[in-house]
Amino acid sequence: MAEMSDIDRLVALEEIKRLKSRRDRAVDDKDWQTLESLHAPDHVSHVDGFEPWKSAAEMIRNIRASMEGVTSVHQCHTPDITFESPTRATGIWAMSDYLSWKQGDEEHWLRGYGFYEEKYEKRDGRWVYVWRRLRRLKVDISPGGVLPYMRNSAGARPS
Repeated sequence: MAEMSDIDRLVALEEIKRLKSRRDRAVDDKDWQTLESLHAPDHVSHVDGFEPWKSAAEMIRNIRASMEGVTSVHQCHTPDITFESPTRATGIWAMSDYLSWKQGDEEHWLRGYGFYEEKYEKRDGRWVYVWRRLRRLKVDISPGGVLPYMRNSAGARPS
């Protein structure tokens, strides 16, 4: 691996942290254009229990459908980022998410806890996602709650 100076490593760490922050905020704000811009076109996403999405466009389409009628709050903490080279890195982030939605007249919710496992590449001078996996270790859901994406046939799943 080509060596990175301490300053280059610190700058790259901060850039990846901002990338993560922007991604979580874009999902919660339903800012699909920003969300897509943070991912390489050939990005692969995987949520445990579902088939992977094979492109950024497919990911956006499915996240958008799964978030219809859902309010979300994502929080990620304690990044563990490792550089494979000056242009490739991996990261693991502790995460929690809160989703809420109306089901008839009732308000329902889901709280998830786990990890995001991610791979990043520096392309055209900026860090982007190239691979991501959501692994929830614990999920609490309101009694009777069924997420909207589970009730429709869009095949979408949580972000």
